[in-house]
Amino acid sequence: MKPNRSPKMIFLFLALTLIMAIGVTVFFMTRPVHRAENVVERFYLHEQQGEFSDSWELLHSQMKEKFTKGHYIQDRAHVFMNHFGVDTFEFSIGNVSKLDQWTMEKGAKSLEGVYHTKVVQTYKGKYGHFQLHQDVYVTEEKGEWRILWDYNK
Repeated sequence: MKPNRSPKMIFLFLALTLIMAIGVTVFFMTRPVHRAENVVERFYLHEQQGEFSDSWELLHSQMKEKFTKGHYIQDRAHVFMNHFGVDTFEFSIGNVSKLDQWTMEKGAKSLEGVYHTKVVQTYKGKYGHFQLHQDVYVTEEKGEWRILWDYNK
């Protein structure tokens, strides 16, 4: 004898399963690690497309103190595109890990809740194929996730 499964029960089961799947997805997508990785990806997608004005906007205020927006745009385009003889590049983002505290450079304000990853940019240009490896740091500033680079040493 088969158990009686009404269409309402099946629909209820499917609806609850869908709600749980959405909840789990939202939970993992809003985790700080994911948000940190997301801003790194957005930053390098802008850089990849030569949208240096947009990538500059994703920099932390401590980074923006190092150079004006105009100088950043000019330098990035000049050095990375003109000197390397490339139009674009590929990139990969490593695992993201949380640091309790981190300082961008000696004398800078110590930051809490910083996330670290390694980014590898792969260029294919007139000087051959080469890779640039960079440690990238991300923290939240005024409700927005922002990029930092290491200037220690």
